[in-house]
Amino acid sequence: MQSLEELDLYFMKQALREAEKAFFEKEVPVGAVLVHQNKIIAKGHNQVELLKDATAHAEILTLTAGSAALGDWRLTDATLYCTLEPCLMCAGAMLSCRLKRLVWAAEDLRLGANGSWIDIFQERHPFHQISVTKHILKAESALLLKEFFQKRRKEKALLTSLKNDY
Repeated sequence: MQSLEELDLYFMKQALREAEKAFFEKEVPVGAVLVHQNKIIAKGHNQVELLKDATAHAEILTLTAGSAALGDWRLTDATLYCTLEPCLMCAGAMLSCRLKRLVWAAEDLRLGANGSWIDIFQERHPFHQISVTKHILKAESALLLKEFFQKRRKEKALLTSLKNDY
């Protein structure tokens, strides 16, 4: 039987695969997987640009797919693995669906709702608490985000340069 730490590493690697899909689709590389009874029941990655929808975060898409897979909006026995600290919107969705556990990788210094900007999970919720584990594969997740934004800035600079030449 695998330890919780081994399971966390395994499932976060699967979330990183989803983040890599987002990277190649020119989406901010955030990926997530939802696990129930040690099996992935849903996975997703950011699709904000594709869907032209600011709410199409990896976490929201994955929670929605997980609810459909279980046939219930309550995810009381599920764990969400995400490559980035959730924003306030996603944290609220996690509380609303009664998620049991959250595991995340890299901090989101601009919008993180688990301590980087604010900490919604620190507040005592009237009817639900989420167990949180932070920084699983933090370096790998942070590197993917860094590479993405460096690449996007270079592409933007090249386009600007080409536009100025004409």
